Amino acid sequence: MNHIVHNGGLYKRPFNEAFEETPMLVAVLTYVGYGVLTLFGYLRDFMRQWKIEKCQNATEREEQKDFVPLYQDFENFYNRNLYMRIRDSWNRPICSVPGAKVDMMERVSHDYNWTFTYTGRVIKDIINMGSYNYLGFAQKTGACQEAAAKVLSQYGAGVCSTRQEMGNLDKHEELEKLVARFLGVESAMAYGMGFATNSMNIPALVGKGCLILSDELNHASLVLGARLSGATIRIFKHNNMQSLEKLLKDAIVHGQPRTRRPWKKILILVEGIYSMEGSIVRLPEVIALKKKYKSYLYLDEAHSIGALGPSGRGVVEYFGLNPEDVDVMMGTFTKSFGAAGGYIGGKKELIDYLRTYSHSAAYATSMSPPVVEQIITSVKCIMGEDGTTVGRARVQQLAENTRYFRRRLKEMGFIIYGNEDSPVVPLMLYMPAKIGAFGREMLKRNIGVVVVGFPATPIIESRARFCLSAAHTKEMLDTALKEINEVGDLLQLKYSRRRLVPLLDRPFDETTYEETED
Repeated sequence: MNHIVHNGGLYKRPFNEAFEETPMLVAVLTYVGYGVLTLFGYLRDFMRQWKIEKCQNATEREEQKDFVPLYQDFENFYNRNLYMRIRDSWNRPICSVPGAKVDMMERVSHDYNWTFTYTGRVIKDIINMGSYNYLGFAQKTGACQEAAAKVLSQYGAGVCSTRQEMGNLDKHEELEKLVARFLGVESAMAYGMGFATNSMNIPALVGKGCLILSDELNHASLVLGARLSGATIRIFKHNNMQSLEKLLKDAIVHGQPRTRRPWKKILILVEGIYSMEGSIVRLPEVIALKKKYKSYLYLDEAHSIGALGPSGRGVVEYFGLNPEDVDVMMGTFTKSFGAAGGYIGGKKELIDYLRTYSHSAAYATSMSPPVVEQIITSVKCIMGEDGTTVGRARVQQLAENTRYFRRRLKEMGFIIYGNEDSPVVPLMLYMPAKIGAFGREMLKRNIGVVVVGFPATPIIESRARFCLSAAHTKEMLDTALKEINEVGDLLQLKYSRRRLVPLLDRPFDETTYEETED
């Protein structure tokens, strides 16, 4: 499906997303592949039970055989019989800064991926197409590193207390004021962990008698936060405004189950960029529905802050909207800023409330001072407050790299999901055998990629996920594209029936293209 929106009433720019349908033959072969793997899994379990094959997976001790199983049966089955075959594609040890290129420790397995042995060799200069280093601030030299090193010598590495006790540093106050200015909101609060920013703050905002409307593809941290809150949760189809509006109407008309009382609050949970689909939230429409039905909006900008908008202020700036229209603006420092932690921005009353009632504020240790300084320096660079235009140039470079890389992959004939402006680029692999094969073949060619399969994606939608960076040069991208093209031919991954025609005289940063049907 192609979604192209240019509605003058809500959208101030074209909104182009593509989710090409899985070819029927590919879908059938994918199901057959998983079926064959499952049959062989049961056969191997039978052989393990009769001691024909050595059992290396986690099992209950003999005296616990009559207990309720400690390990969930199917998950354990999936791990030992399917995941174990391609386990070498994950948890690869990096021994350098996660910049445009990385160094990786070589490892081998002599027991079919149950255990790994390090060879002592380091694979140098692997082009890094997997890290969330959108603006290239993950670096061991430069202004950010120098500032963080200076703060480390002054404050040390840890704080050893919570913000409410002895862990509230002047650097934390400086960071929060800077983030509030950057977002264009009244106040902001920083947290030491991005995942906990969602999972620990949503329960402070809603509870029993409240309703959460959550996108079906929201991140696990949002899902966990919603479940911990005790609120009623209803799911709407991904980025589908008709589905969201129907749930809003039903919620207002019918109220709470059984009692029919009105909901205390209705909170809509969405993300700026969805990290597995590469799609961008239809924020103008979400805000219009939120105002129409008088509900609240919680926006997770983990992947979009720094990566979208002319000056890197995220999906709100990307659409030219007012930050005041978003009730809770959440984001992380782990991606575009090359650091760690998360933040929540909004009205002063909201932030003052969270300072008292948020579990992350009351019980979690404060952010490490060098990490805080890394964020402060990178945000000032993006805003131009360091006296240079380096930050804005990086934002622009990321946008150019994103469009160029996406367009070239489509020209090659791959099925690519998501929005044309999203730096998260999913390339569809589908079949289980091709997950491990793609990762291994790319590593042979000195390209580091992330491959993703079930249960992180639907069972027939396995994919490779590329993350673009402003640190990538055109030469790096061309090298990666050449190798991807070669591996795509080797593994027969070019499934698209809508191949783009390359325009050879088009400049690097041009974005227009023609499309033909085979």
